[in-house]
Amino acid sequence: MEISEDKPAIGTLNEGSLHSALKNLYMEPEDQLEVPIDGYVVDIWRNAHEENVIIEIQTSSFGSMRKKLESLLQNYKITIVYPIAIETHLAKPGKKIRKSPKKGSIYNIFNELVSITGMLNHPNLSFDVVLTTVRKIQEYDPKLRRNRGGYRTVNTELKEIHSTQQFNGVEDLMCLLPTDLPKTFTTADIAASARIPRQIAQQMAYCFRKANAIEEIGNTKQGKEYKYL
Repeated sequence: MEISEDKPAIGTLNEGSLHSALKNLYMEPEDQLEVPIDGYVVDIWRNAHEENVIIEIQTSSFGSMRKKLESLLQNYKITIVYPIAIETHLAKPGKKIRKSPKKGSIYNIFNELVSITGMLNHPNLSFDVVLTTVRKIQEYDPKLRRNRGGYRTVNTELKEIHSTQQFNGVEDLMCLLPTDLPKTFTTADIAASARIPRQIAQQMAYCFRKANAIEEIGNTKQGKEYKYL
């Protein structure tokens, strides 16, 4: 392991409240924070008993950390902690806090997994999906919405953690597929059975096909057909 004093390739000097809160929750007494390793800064380095474990709190795109993962997964175990807001409160200046109509679910993890499908089978990579309630602090910006003005989020605060689900590899992720799928199935079947949007079902199928967990076997009027491998 190379712990360097050089300027890191990726830093977290401007991390938001949500990122900071989750990092503090995951930190154990002998952990080190913001450690430069092999040219990258990692959120949490856990090696009290030679575990060689990196914990990354990721509140944005997985695609932005692809190069970091490709480099560090060769030598270290990495757990990505990914929060999903199942309830969001919007706080705007001078206005009463209200609930956003948008609600996330555990399935939103696939929005990000599509960016790193080549690593889903890596034995050193795991995920903690944290279902949360958050408060978004918003400010009015006259430049948004084609100069008609709008609100933008300037910070996201963690208000509550509802549950955490761990995924160690593709087999665990496949537990999110409905158990009542037919022998050959489409993304419409996944969406209907899991009661999720078709887009997320398509993302699931894409991830599992790239991970060699399912196989595309044909096309129908209802869409592409798949089967388990």
